[in-house]
Amino acid sequence: MMMQPDEGGTMNINLTVNGHDASLDVEPTTPLLDVLRNHLDLKGSRYGCGLEQCGTCMVLIDGEPAYSCAREIDSVSGRSITTIEGLGTQDDPHPLQRAFLEEQAGQCGYCLSGILISAKALLDHNPKPTRADIVAALDKHLCRCGTHTRIIAAVQKAASMGAPA
Repeated sequence: MMMQPDEGGTMNINLTVNGHDASLDVEPTTPLLDVLRNHLDLKGSRYGCGLEQCGTCMVLIDGEPAYSCAREIDSVSGRSITTIEGLGTQDDPHPLQRAFLEEQAGQCGYCLSGILISAKALLDHNPKPTRADIVAALDKHLCRCGTHTRIIAAVQKAASMGAPA
């Protein structure tokens, strides 16, 4: 069903974010990242380049990793979005988050929410990835801290623990 913008240029967008239904009146060309951060107060996905090249803004859309910085909100209407806030909590972190902490896989941490999202998608599709599988899955991400070996070790650790979906 094609939705039409109202006279103010906004349209009603319905989606599921981290398991919760959301209904928003926004301009259809508003970037998904902007909606997540500024309308839903989910600050975990970060703005990096705005060109879908660094991976900092990565979210899951219907279980698949996707950039959110340049994706227009009307393209995800009716779909399920998972952000880093949907992975785990401070009191009950996802096994990937625990593994990243144990391996001290972050330095500045700016890129980690996107990396964790891509790692989750990888483990959901391939629970026993090789090192090469992990490297390929995380290839979309730019990290300037130099913790690449610890990031890979953390994903391997989570896989060995049988990280749940």
